[in-house]
Amino acid sequence: MEQTRLNALRRTANNIRLGIIEGVYSAGCGHPGGSLSIADILTYLYFEEMNIDPSNPKWDARDRFVLSKGHTAPALYATLAERGYFPKEELKTLRQIDSHLQGHPEMKNTPGVDMTTGSLGLGFSAACGMALSAKVYGNDYRVYTVVGDGESEEGQFWEASMFAAHYKLDNLVCILDLNGLQIDGPITEVMNPTPHDEKFAAFGWHVITISAHNFDEIEAALAEARTVKGKPTVIIANSVKGKGVSYMENECAWHGQAPKEDLYKVAVADLLAIEKEIK
Repeated sequence: MEQTRLNALRRTANNIRLGIIEGVYSAGCGHPGGSLSIADILTYLYFEEMNIDPSNPKWDARDRFVLSKGHTAPALYATLAERGYFPKEELKTLRQIDSHLQGHPEMKNTPGVDMTTGSLGLGFSAACGMALSAKVYGNDYRVYTVVGDGESEEGQFWEASMFAAHYKLDNLVCILDLNGLQIDGPITEVMNPTPHDEKFAAFGWHVITISAHNFDEIEAALAEARTVKGKPTVIIANSVKGKGVSYMENECAWHGQAPKEDLYKVAVADLLAIEKEIK
């Protein structure tokens, strides 16, 4: 990837991380850790990969995106705002009673949200249904879903995996955010769902493993997924929970809490320092 385009993506991802921190801090609650870990994935999907139109969020031919790990809604909202679906200033209304930016994505009132999610596993299942619908009705849109590694401990998660392979949903791409931590600690200690690659392969999926923070690898994986026929693709994206904020990185304590003013300022300073490093 040429440096100019890479730097543009890095700046966008950093802006999204700033939006995540702004929203969670303003709300006084939320889920920053897992939101920060998927910022690069969402950046590439919304600014390079998906066929979408922010001026027409319900466009029938658009590609669909489902955030199955719905508690990381701050990342989706910050991405949608950065892409122009609604003003960035609205990120400060996160979780307020009269805001359309609630703690989990809600499709009826939030421009750009394709599926209401929250209960883990349900979003993945809905994405499978969307992909099957495209097959049944002869539509050529693609469906992308981001799932969590803690979410992969749910039974419905693997039912959806079996469903997608059975119906040969090659228009479906599942991106697993593998940061290794959930609210109670390391996933391998809470309820070990690994090895994900072998399990997905056994279910009949095409498996790709990448770094969630390397845009060249993200680009190559999504390009490869487009060539796969007759089976769905899973991209196992190894990530850092809390990516970009020094004290949040690899700390499960920041799964579901907002920083107070002093740590909010540290987070913003960390991200502004990253911005200065981008040429």
